[in-house]
Amino acid sequence: MARERVRGRLRPPRPGPDQRRVTPFEIFFDLVFVFALTRIMALIEPHPTLTTMAQGMLLLVLLWVAWLSYAWLGNHTPADVGVVRGGFLIAMAALFLAALAMPEAWTPGPGLDGPLIVVLAYVVLRVVHLTLFHWAAADDPELRARIRFFALVSAVGWVPLLLGALLDGAAHAVLWVLGFAVEVAGQRLSYALRGAWPLRSPTHFAERYGLVLIISLGESVVAAGVGAASAVTEPPVLAVALVGFVVTACLWWLYFHRTSPAAARALAAASPAQRDRIAADAYSQTHLLLVAGVIYLALGIEQVLEHVADPEAGPRLDRSAAVALFGGAAVYLAGRLLFRRLTGQPVGPARLAVAGAALPLAALGTVLPPPLALAALAGLLLAAIAVDRLGEPAAAGRPGVTDAHRPL
Repeated sequence: MARERVRGRLRPPRPGPDQRRVTPFEIFFDLVFVFALTRIMALIEPHPTLTTMAQGMLLLVLLWVAWLSYAWLGNHTPADVGVVRGGFLIAMAALFLAALAMPEAWTPGPGLDGPLIVVLAYVVLRVVHLTLFHWAAADDPELRARIRFFALVSAVGWVPLLLGALLDGAAHAVLWVLGFAVEVAGQRLSYALRGAWPLRSPTHFAERYGLVLIISLGESVVAAGVGAASAVTEPPVLAVALVGFVVTACLWWLYFHRTSPAAARALAAASPAQRDRIAADAYSQTHLLLVAGVIYLALGIEQVLEHVADPEAGPRLDRSAAVALFGGAAVYLAGRLLFRRLTGQPVGPARLAVAGAALPLAALGTVLPPPLALAALAGLLLAAIAVDRLGEPAAAGRPGVTDAHRPL
């Protein structure tokens, strides 16, 4: 596609609605993003306590806010062309540095320590995104004004993040929580006052979010291999690893078999204003729950396999490992139901019951042997699939969005 000239300047091309697909360059960006997510697991895995899992969740939110910004930018203008491609490469470099420092994100040290590296990389990510988006919207004064407002609100959240990186202890945690809260609340405020970002290609947008989820699911497969370690040839380890694979396959089925295609059709069929809101709520916000659920569930699977492969790890999962395993599944299932609700798909009491059963099983996870705990989770996810298959196929696949969609 040829580039356009606007007011005598070279501008990036912007294709019409629904004629774009995700490019290999964008997948490259997403791979770096998911690598950063795996580094959050490296932060939690040595000491998997509820505190470190909460710290990991805060970092995951930070990374997600950065990633979804680039997902919207890539939907507005091609990411693999000219100036935008250069900006994306700078952002990837910053994301890569943040990923390397992620295990030390809560450990102050001398010089340019982990917390400061993570925050500076995040600020670079956000500044590059806002600069590129403002540049790409040169022929849209209303969108430029919206971007400037969003930049102002976002910059307020960077201040406590930077201050927190310079401190340690409780002050560090409190300031970072404040910074993350301001960033997320600022995004919602911007949507409420100025509207969501305009969605140009529903097909590209839905595909982008599906791909980042499938890459995250791939990480759960990698986690199984890491947990098995050198004991992978032992029959008990192989059997438990296979159950872990079944869990991952169930997660794939629950999203990609019916839910994702129906949501993509709903997004494409919606009116422009409703489409922007669905994209902001059902995709940009709700997919955080799906990705977070996958990451924490992968951590839980890794912990189960470590217990099976190493007898010294103990006969039972500790509370934090059980919470990661079953809590991750609960977050994923809840996120999926919310995603279905926001895209006009039926939820129903049976799906709610299955999703609600995941969290109470965390208590059982500390009592059962780890292989049985993982098998119980696999059984729950298979039950969720059965509920889908026994549901109403026509309703589950309907293309339109009903009045059930209500913005968050």
